[in-house]
Amino acid sequence: MTVSVTFCGAAGGVTGSCYWLQTDHGSFLVDCGMFQGSKTVRELNYGPFPFKAEEISAVLLTHAHIDHSGLLPKLVKAGFANSIMATEPTCDLLTYMLPDSGYIQESEVERLNRRNARRGRPEVTPIYTRKDAEQTLLQLTPVEYHKWQDVIEGVRARFWDAGHLLGSASIEVEVASGSKDEKPTRLLFSGDIGTGEAVFNEAPEGPSDLDYLFVETTYGDRNRPEVTDDERRAMLGKEVREALLAGGNLVIPSFAVARTQELMVDLAHLFNRGQLPEANVFVDSPLARHATDVFARHLKPEDARALEHPKFHMVPDVDASKQLARITSGAIIISASGMCDAGRIRYHLKNNLWRSNCTVLLVGFQAAGSFGRVLQQGAKHVRIHGEEIEVHARIRTLDVYSGHADQDMLLRWTRDRLPVAKRVFLTHGEEGARTAFQQVLKATDIPEEKISLPMLDDTVILKKGTLHIAQNKPRLSGEELSRDDWHNMYAGTITALSDKLRSMSTPAERQKLLEKVLRDIGSV
Repeated sequence: MTVSVTFCGAAGGVTGSCYWLQTDHGSFLVDCGMFQGSKTVRELNYGPFPFKAEEISAVLLTHAHIDHSGLLPKLVKAGFANSIMATEPTCDLLTYMLPDSGYIQESEVERLNRRNARRGRPEVTPIYTRKDAEQTLLQLTPVEYHKWQDVIEGVRARFWDAGHLLGSASIEVEVASGSKDEKPTRLLFSGDIGTGEAVFNEAPEGPSDLDYLFVETTYGDRNRPEVTDDERRAMLGKEVREALLAGGNLVIPSFAVARTQELMVDLAHLFNRGQLPEANVFVDSPLARHATDVFARHLKPEDARALEHPKFHMVPDVDASKQLARITSGAIIISASGMCDAGRIRYHLKNNLWRSNCTVLLVGFQAAGSFGRVLQQGAKHVRIHGEEIEVHARIRTLDVYSGHADQDMLLRWTRDRLPVAKRVFLTHGEEGARTAFQQVLKATDIPEEKISLPMLDDTVILKKGTLHIAQNKPRLSGEELSRDDWHNMYAGTITALSDKLRSMSTPAERQKLLEKVLRDIGSV
């Protein structure tokens, strides 16, 4: 049987994960994720799918994170009417995550349309609504780890614990050959591979002796120091103490699912042992509140109890969130999104970034072009909701909470999958990361000719043991997926111009500079 795989996302970048598999008997997807990062990348979410939604027979979902699941409601809205297979914890999390995503789409578009009306620009519509997301939930089909599931005629799949998130999976796909004398073709999609060291997750697993292996490479270019639970908590405690000692608030942008709960468990541990000063922790994310309930149902009793620590305050609604702006010191505010691109975190950053006694602690991966990456790179001025904000707060990064395996961990996981008879595809990584991991694999038992770095919208055709790569015209190039875009440059140019004008001592100097800028614009 012929099978082809098209890389519809997370090829040359780290978001929008989506593989489109076509066989003689139909087609299905592995993941259907939302693109995140720069505005240029996010605009892919508004464009058409590179396939017809109504012709997709099933979706196999690795886990609930939005960059893997976030376009499922768009898929349903476009005509997909079949099963979405995922583990039971993933289904539980999606019950809250997808409607929350729909609400965010509606809220962001409503705010944008108010601005567009004032600027004389046309209205835009959300990618999907909360109602679309709720309809999608009806199509979820829970599956068990290690148990074969029929997908379409001639294709079955099996889920393995990926150790990345509650319910996360690597997905093994077996495609029948169509002949009794030939073995089936075996493919394994890694999903996101965990560290084996996270607060809640077990070590990642998976089968070996495959034909094709698809491996994520988010941290393919770096290794993190191995830390014990006590060492990780000590590092968090140091950051929290220093932030509170500075006299302001500590703002932690955090992914609402898993990362926030991990931080809560560690903060509870530190509070219980008197290793932190008195402080209230405000968890300002409706999704985080619901996800915490899901985690509590699936966790060990001691971890579930930690999530109910008296220092934790779940912010119930928008009005209560707005009240946090009145707190100027001594509070720990945990809010989504983790890359600072949407949600309530934007308001907390607007209220605190300009304060020199405040601290922003980044605890997750910041994709190229994301607002979190801009802060991480040392921006002195930023724009939030159209307003210019001077950055005086301390910007700190604590990279011990990542749910992604680092280079050594990815290498061990990949080697445990050997032998791979045909090809290893490196995906879900920025260009530097997956190129670095390619070099590491070449230095081991995997020949260079067996390693591929597919780009967005490439198609590989697997037929009778051969492989053909069709390089289709991509919606975006790899360079565009892995860098800041013109929107980032525009914001930086505006703030740089403002800085320059402020530094000049006379109106004549400022007028001369602006005249030069206008002349240059006119000559373009």
